[in-house]
Amino acid sequence: MTDIHEAHTALGDVAARTLANATKTVPMLSTITPRWLVHLMQWKPLEAGIYRVNKVKNENELFVDCSSLDEKELPQTFVDYEEWGREYRLNAVNTVLDVHTRISDLYSSPHNQIHEQLRLTIETIKERQESELINNAEYGLLNNVAPAQVVQPVKGGNGAPTPDDLDELISRVWKEPAFFLAHPKTIAAFGRECTFRGVPPAIVTLFGSQFLTWRGLPLIPSDKVRIVDGKSKIILLRTGESRQGVVGLYQPNLTGELSMGLSVRFMGINHKAIASYLISLYCSLAVLTDDALGVLENVEVGKYHEYK
Repeated sequence: MTDIHEAHTALGDVAARTLANATKTVPMLSTITPRWLVHLMQWKPLEAGIYRVNKVKNENELFVDCSSLDEKELPQTFVDYEEWGREYRLNAVNTVLDVHTRISDLYSSPHNQIHEQLRLTIETIKERQESELINNAEYGLLNNVAPAQVVQPVKGGNGAPTPDDLDELISRVWKEPAFFLAHPKTIAAFGRECTFRGVPPAIVTLFGSQFLTWRGLPLIPSDKVRIVDGKSKIILLRTGESRQGVVGLYQPNLTGELSMGLSVRFMGINHKAIASYLISLYCSLAVLTDDALGVLENVEVGKYHEYK
């Protein structure tokens, strides 16, 4: 019987690998998401970091008349403005990235260490940007919904999001709504309710990816719409300044600008040979009219059905 410990008659794998180069990936980061909200928003460049929303003060007191054959006197009217509209200021998401020059000098092949450190940090900053657009206490979507635009799940249901709930939400944001925004688990819960009722939602392709739709409006997933105690929310919004919707705000022409509102600036090297880079992203969001935004609250995401 052949001895399993018999000496090799040719070069083995372990020794051979000493002369081989492994193909390496760039560092992966599981917290990176597609950030569809940022792509679907319409963005407005600001001149000096401030955006003022001006409104009609007497919008319910504007009088017009339809012409007729008589000679009755025409109504007289004028449009008044609020003295001071709400002002939105850009918010900054900042961090300082430190890279030891010895590391970047010696270990930058095949992947540049400074480039990869910047890439992963910028991705994290952009994730925080999307979270702020949704949850920021001052300008976030969820904190700027008018009371009349808040919808609760239909009475008599199990709390899961139903087609009736989304229809009610559409009735609040009926002037050219753009898309729903919800946590992926909330979208899955809505899909289950549609399937249970025999009305599976249609699919649409955007940016090369498939999305569920309801009444032709895509349900856009974002894990930044939080789930608390098994409940979450569904947002519906209209976008664009010309539609009096929701607009994203950013500062153009920054020093060291890499992309919209994002800049990277080299801060120098200290006495410990550590190079520092300031990474800044300036953004905000404005809701131009109350009916541009609505939300379905207290949505149960863990409800399932038994099929017999």
